Amino acid sequence: MDIGKDISDYWLSQLRTSGYKLTGPRYCVVEILANTDKALTALEIYKQAHPQYPSLGLVSVYRTLEKLEELGLIQRVHQKEKCHAFIAMPNGHEHILICRYCGRVCFFQGDDLNTMVLGVEEKSGYQIQEHWLQLVGICGQCQRDRSIEYEVR
Repeated sequence: MDIGKDISDYWLSQLRTSGYKLTGPRYCVVEILANTDKALTALEIYKQAHPQYPSLGLVSVYRTLEKLEELGLIQRVHQKEKCHAFIAMPNGHEHILICRYCGRVCFFQGDDLNTMVLGVEEKSGYQIQEHWLQLVGICGQCQRDRSIEYEVR
């Protein structure tokens, strides 16, 4: 089973159902995001899609990302000193681990933030409606690659 294909088919049906045109460039952007485990910026998506669709503009990539995010199909990833990146969220909102070097994203569960959120609400008077939890580190592959790099020196 091709999970990326299933995700892209679902996203395309969601876009169509929401009244959006399914253009070749939009299809390409969806395919790229549905088939990666890395957080990609709009520019990275554009650079991957542009050879197949030379008429694709960066603005079209941003518009497609905006629509996918509005539909709850992708999640914005905040990056230190970089533009936002995006990753598929096939299971809805999840918390993420992101590799500082390669951008690979893993999702994790088991966090219980309810107690903290309730405490923040009580102290601040805010009614918390959403949250993001994103941990940044170095994935196992990059740790192995970097240790080899250091051993060679």
